Formats: sequence, C-alpha cells, structure tokens
Amino acid sequence: MPILTFVPRKQITAAVTLCAALFTAGAMANQPQIYGLHEQVALQELALNLPAKLDTGAETASLSAKNIEMFKRDGGEWVRFQLGMENPKQAQIIEKPLARMSYIKRRADDRKPGDKQLYTVRPVVEMDICVGAELKNIEVNLTDRSAFEFPLLIGSSALKEFNAAVSPGVRYSAGQPSCAQTS
Repeated sequence: MPILTFVPRKQITAAVTLCAALFTAGAMANQPQIYGLHEQVALQELALNLPAKLDTGAETASLSAKNIEMFKRDGGEWVRFQLGMENPKQAQIIEKPLARMSYIKRRADDRKPGDKQLYTVRPVVEMDICVGAELKNIEVNLTDRSAFEFPLLIGSSALKEFNAAVSPGVRYSAGQPSCAQTS
C-alpha cells in the first residue's frame, strides 16, 4: 500500500522556482554576446587598438598587411609582414609562425574577364584579439585591406569563438577593449 506524504505548498513553490531559475541560468549561459557591426578591438601582443568590422558572411578574419614575406626559422614556416595602417607609428613589422595557408574565393568583381584563378592564397597567423572584455586567440589571414574602411575584418569562425551575435543596427556596443595585457 503506497504511503502518501504531505508536502507543504510553500516547499513545492520553492522547488519549482529553483528549477525554473536553474533552467533559465543554463539557457542564458549559452546566449551569445551581442556585438555591433563595428567594434573597437585590441591586438594584445602589439598593444594596438583599431576598428574592426564584424562580418557573418565572411568565414575567416582578415588583417590589413603589406610586404608579406614567407621565410623559414628553426625548421618552421614563418611570415614577416607590415601592418597595413595609414599611421606610420602603427605600421610596425611583425614576424609570426605560419599557422596555415588559406584559400579565399575571389568575388566576380575582383576578377578580369578570362581570369581562371578563382581563389587567392593567403598566409594565416594566430593572434590574441580583445573585444570588450573577451580575449581569444584566433586565426587571421593577411591581405592588403587598404582599400577598405576597416583594417580588420572578423568573420564567422572567430565570432563563434567569442560566442558572438552581430546586430547590424548597433555600432561599438562592446566599448573600448578592456582585456588584461598578456605577457
């Protein structure tokens, strides 16, 4: 014969409230951070802040670079490049290990009639990028972006790392980068 136990209504209400709070907290933990179409970011190791465009239509991040050279060091592939910045103080020369080569599909307006090369090959390096208070190490391909307004484009792969969603009607919602400097 089953035993019936009386549970006061107050305890049931408290248990239901606790379950709802735990469910909501778990669901909110997975919610993406909302960023604007444009954000200020910091390239941590270079102690440099610059504007970036967040682009969900691009897969990879791209940094404006000039004078890109591949070379070998200690048996590995490296890349030497100069930041493609207008300000000469920001156009520093950087050397980083090559992470991989990226093959980027060229746009139709980027090709001449009869041009059969459908992809451009770009070197990819890893960089610490700070957006708001979030610091992530992401892959960045190097290309001359001097014709564009923003020297850094952050694509969907990096946006996933940041657990970010982009609101196109918002600009600079993360404020100034506030990540602690890495050493």
